This record gives sequence, structure tokens and C-alpha cells, in this order.
Amino acid sequence: MTPEQLLRHYDHASLWPAASGLDVPAAYQRALAVRRLRIARGEQPRGFKVGFTNRSIWPRYNVDAPIWGTVWNTTLTFCAGEAQISLAGICQPRLEPEAVFGMAATPSPDATLDQLLACVEWLAPGFEIVQSHQPDWKFTVPDTVADGALHARLLVGARIPVAEVAPDAQAFEQRLAAARVTLHRGNQAVEQGAGANVLDGPLYALWHFLQELRGCPGAPDLRPGDVVTTGTWTDAWPVTPGEQWTAAFDAPLSGLTVRFS
Repeated sequence: MTPEQLLRHYDHASLWPAASGLDVPAAYQRALAVRRLRIARGEQPRGFKVGFTNRSIWPRYNVDAPIWGTVWNTTLTFCAGEAQISLAGICQPRLEPEAVFGMAATPSPDATLDQLLACVEWLAPGFEIVQSHQPDWKFTVPDTVADGALHARLLVGARIPVAEVAPDAQAFEQRLAAARVTLHRGNQAVEQGAGANVLDGPLYALWHFLQELRGCPGAPDLRPGDVVTTGTWTDAWPVTPGEQWTAAFDAPLSGLTVRFS
């Protein structure tokens, strides 16, 4: 499909008629072409989503590597801890609890983990609402890349300065990797996960993403003010209008609740 056709499927929440037929490098170039179309019509990039960092769910989705895509001003919402999100225009929506970073500076290409952490301004809990335009969430990795890395919406909860979490990258990553989350649908706990699930910890996921981003021809670099969501700590759960979902994170992250309409 052409970039214009991909964008129409996104806009109308309609299933693709067939798989993309692309390899991974070509899929990223197709996704970047869609990005240019969205910018041309007035949408503004606000950062990136990093997906498939949770190795424990790779076999369920027939994937074997992380992916990345763009977060937009039209898809990003901040809240203090509770919000309502419409599922209108989202194709086969699912929910993922994640850790989200806010960037203060652009890391250097050879940044150590401590230097990378120094470029991060804040940490927050997040819910990413993901989607697939392939029937029944059956796809290949290139399909997901061409499909905007499956990004639909991002809800970011209460933000805390990274300096309040830990004094250095090692302590920061150990604390986040050990943190757990319990995901609730209504009053029912449906799954538990941990920060260690995402490439051993969210800061490592951010580091890996930067290598992949900078290795992609034509991709934009990470900029001050960008948000980066680092991958789900649990499986991605189907959601429907009328449901309420809560992620009860261990400290340092706070809880996050979303109601769907």
C-alpha cells in the first residue's frame, strides 16, 4: 500500500486488505512517508513510542525485536492520574501500561547510561492505546512498523523529576526494573508485570531505541521536549467503550486510571 492508502486506513479505522509485503527497512521508509503526510496536514510530532520491548510476549505476536513509531499532538494526553479517552477511530484497540520519559536534551551518539539519564527530565506512568489494522492482530514485524508501530493514543500520568528517583543510572534502572504493576479492569486484577520485562528496564529500552532510531535513514533525532514510551510491562489487553482500567504501579511511579468512551 502507498503512504496515502495507509493514512486513509488509519483515519477510517479500517482493516488492511492484505499484509504490507515489505521488509523492515522498507517498512520504516513507508512509515516515515506517512509521518511526512501527517506533518503536511498540520499534525505535530511530540515524541516516540517504542514497542515490542517486552520479550515475554514476543511468541504471542510472532515478533523477535522492538519497533518504534511517532507520537503526535493529536494522540498525546497528559493527566494528573485519571482521564477519559475516546476509542472512536481506533482499530481493534488494546491497552498497555508503560513507563514514559520526557526528554530535556538530545543525548550524544556515544552517551553512557548516566549521560543518557542526564538528558531525561521526568518519568511518568503511561497507558498506550495500541491498534492493528491487520485482522485479529495477526501480523509480521514489517506490518507493525508500516502501521505506525501500532500507536493510537498515549495517556501520560503524574510526572516526577528523574533526580527524585535515584542518584545515578544504575540505581535508577535497578529501581525501575524491580518495580511491578498490577493491571485492573474495573475491580478485577487481570495481570501483573514488571519493569524488568522491557529489555531489562525502561532506561535500557530507551538506549536501544536511540541506536535503532539513529540507524534508520531519514529518521528524525530525539529532541528536547519529546516524550518516549518504552514498552508494555504486561500483555496488550483488548478494551471497549464503557470500561475503566487502572494500573497500580510500585513506587516511584504512581497509579493511573483511564475510562473509555
